[in-house]
Amino acid sequence: MKERAKETRATARRGTKTAEAADDESDVLAKIAEMSGSDRAIAEGLHALVKATAPALTAKTWYGMPGYARDGKIVCFFQPAAKFKARYGTLGFNDPAHLDDGDLWPTSFAVTAWTDEVERRIGDLARRAVG
Repeated sequence: MKERAKETRATARRGTKTAEAADDESDVLAKIAEMSGSDRAIAEGLHALVKATAPALTAKTWYGMPGYARDGKIVCFFQPAAKFKARYGTLGFNDPAHLDDGDLWPTSFAVTAWTDEVERRIGDLARRAVG
């Protein structure tokens, strides 16, 4: 919660949308740089993939984690395993993601490594998420 409060204050202090987007991108890259091991590899792969397949999303931190937003609302985010002392990182999707599939669909995925198959599946999800 402290991370989110800090992010909100920083956003309020920023000026133009262009400056805000550049600062948000820098914040995400800094968070990724702080990670190690598979968390970092996954976050780097995810960041590059989202930028390439879902350019409508903008990078911004969300509760101290890399997130990707549309119109200021977080669509997807990466929760590193180390942050919560978990055995795997999590790729999560929030309500603005267009992943609806009937009466039941997943909103988060465990990710243990960045592979070609993981990249393919996440790329598909990212494209679907932005509609």
